[in-house]
Amino acid sequence: MRYRPLAWLVGTAAAIAISMPLVGCSPADQDEVNLYSARQENLIRPLLEDFTDQTGIRVNLVTGAADNLLQRLRHEGRNSPADLFITADAARLHQAREAGVLQAVDSDVLRANIPERYRDPEGLWFGLSTRARPILYHKSRVDPDALSTYEALTEEQWQGRICVRSSSNVYNQSLVAAMIATEGAEAAEEWATGIVANMARSPQGGDRDQIRAVADGVCDVAIANTYYLGLMLNSEGRDREAAEQIGVFWPNQDGRGTHVNVSGAGVTAHARHRDNAIRLLEFLTSAEAQEWYAEANQEYPIRDDVPASTTLRGFGEFQADDIELYRLGDHNAEAVRIMDRARWR
Repeated sequence: MRYRPLAWLVGTAAAIAISMPLVGCSPADQDEVNLYSARQENLIRPLLEDFTDQTGIRVNLVTGAADNLLQRLRHEGRNSPADLFITADAARLHQAREAGVLQAVDSDVLRANIPERYRDPEGLWFGLSTRARPILYHKSRVDPDALSTYEALTEEQWQGRICVRSSSNVYNQSLVAAMIATEGAEAAEEWATGIVANMARSPQGGDRDQIRAVADGVCDVAIANTYYLGLMLNSEGRDREAAEQIGVFWPNQDGRGTHVNVSGAGVTAHARHRDNAIRLLEFLTSAEAQEWYAEANQEYPIRDDVPASTTLRGFGEFQADDIELYRLGDHNAEAVRIMDRARWR
């Protein structure tokens, strides 16, 4: 495909138009849907308000860390009020599937809007947006002609020049899982070992921190998700200044393509408002919702017929890895073991 342009819930819980606790279901509650979302409130609230305006269905929203929300769903079991669960990364969606907290959905709309590789083969989860994880480099210190593949980053010329976040980060786990699926475990372990040998520093911080480190001269290249760079370019102050120094290189264009992943959602196993949850899920894949989300969060639309944001289009077109993303979850545990053996901390 050629783009065109994861304890209990802690921290802040947010609610949209919520007038009662998320318990039970009475006839008066039928025009509502309860959503657990690992995406930040500001990145989804306007879409939920539009959904309510168009359908009359009130959305009760609880936000939190992905791992905490999944543990909450597990603990609540059949007593959970949640109807729909949104999280990021195919590995987390796989964990939700394996935990038995999702149910299968058969929707012509979802099949039409979402490419097959971006949804669970049994309809347990569906991608809502995609994100790419390419190589980011400093425009003044790195000649992009010196870059080629993820594998080439293990070469001696990159010793002490790479920044990347911890192996506990699910985005990196999925990158290694993709390598296992396409190149085999031995090649994936060789790559992870080589990346550790070429790190400029011990992994620390998030993707934005890797981008800042490149801008500050701590390293020359980083592996990070494009949507972080896009958000920084659309911010103000230091982050924008840092992001403007960064170029995007699409690796493996003559082979398997650049690694991509998804944010996605699934209807919960014990949803009391199942039909409303499916309607909301379908709405989130509509052209209107996809276009807004692309601009607001700088992720690529899941739909082939909706363009990326102006910022992302500026990064250029690229060939994406076309692996079925459910396979990333299948290989997650092995990816973690490989990274541990490579001493990727």
